[in-house]
Amino acid sequence: MAFPASTGAPAASTRPPRRYGPRHRWTVLAVGVAAQASFSAMFSGIPVTGITMRAGYGLSTGALGLVLGCLGLGVAVSDIAWGLLTDRFGDRRILLTGLLSTGGLLALMAAAVTPGDGVGVPALAACMLAAGALGGSVNASSGRAVMTWFTDGSRGFAMSIRQTAIPAGGAVGVALLPWLAAAYGFRAVYAVPAAFCLLSAAAAWRWLHEPDLPPVPAGAADRSAAAGRSPLRRWDVWRLALASGLLTVPQFAVLSFTAIFLHDAKGAGVALASLTVLVAQLGGGAARIWTGRLSDRRGDRRTLIRGIGMLTAVAMAGAAVLTHAPTPLTVAALALGGLLANAWHGVAYTEIAAMAGADRAGTALGLEGTTVFAAAFFTPLLIPAVLGAASWQAVWALAAAAPLLAVPLVPSRVPPGSR
Repeated sequence: MAFPASTGAPAASTRPPRRYGPRHRWTVLAVGVAAQASFSAMFSGIPVTGITMRAGYGLSTGALGLVLGCLGLGVAVSDIAWGLLTDRFGDRRILLTGLLSTGGLLALMAAAVTPGDGVGVPALAACMLAAGALGGSVNASSGRAVMTWFTDGSRGFAMSIRQTAIPAGGAVGVALLPWLAAAYGFRAVYAVPAAFCLLSAAAAWRWLHEPDLPPVPAGAADRSAAAGRSPLRRWDVWRLALASGLLTVPQFAVLSFTAIFLHDAKGAGVALASLTVLVAQLGGGAARIWTGRLSDRRGDRRTLIRGIGMLTAVAMAGAAVLTHAPTPLTVAALALGGLLANAWHGVAYTEIAAMAGADRAGTALGLEGTTVFAAAFFTPLLIPAVLGAASWQAVWALAAAAPLLAVPLVPSRVPPGSR
């Protein structure tokens, strides 16, 4: 979106607005990837500094859990609002607002919210909550920008690439921030993600613009009545969002508790746990791109989401059955379940935005982000309770039941004539 030229400039010096052709969509996608990866590096990297953070700030384990949980809670409580604002003011303005404010907050934390500044739990938790709430703006705004520039035959692929920026950026944060915490302290831990966000904001300022002729989604004619209503008032949109929240449960169960399970139940070291999660994350990132391309070719994203949910449930049920089996078998089941639990994101985000229509895509993506990050917040709280009351077998059975419940929630297949 271009801002109007100053009315004080002479007419002769007024330049015509620059036009951006179809090839510019790949530049917009790159900006969206950079924005999503910048947020993910902070969101995934800060929790991995937990041991250093607990010692540096003098936190109890419970207080540490509260502080780190506030990151996900901030995203969950703000994503719908960001989606509504994106539809109202446009993806460019909201993405810039979110990246600049997140970068500014992290810079402030680097200057005044480190262990040496005598910060207590309430202030640290409030900063984490604000970082999640501000950074969550990238979910709806960058997603809407991608949906605007890509046509229905390539949106699944493009959105899946954008979604792959989440594990990719998270991997950068996981590799970098714990080392910075140990070597240079928390000023560096907050300053580096701040720089990432501000650099992404500069890229968005330079290259993120509206297309000259926004593409009309396929099937728009017979979906126009539904698209005119707010996605928040449509049960089919809510069904897909709630199904996505359930599909997130096995993803975060594997991500958060594989290391603890292998250590406590199998006597395995950190290296095996890291390898298991790495396979799930990297394989899941590749699967996101593959499923996105597949959905563009076949055109039926809802059936694909259902299929991934069923396969995830089978894999996690296998992990439950193999809990006491030889370690390689259990690890293989967990890695496969984690991989499949990562594979649906791009397809689901594309479908929920397409269901809402171009003018309401930001709101729908905000709703999707709310359910996903709410599940990411509650899953680590729920699993210890299940483990305390039952066993690891029950934990993995829970991770199998969630995607199984998601399958019937996904709306039925779109009739072929509407595509």
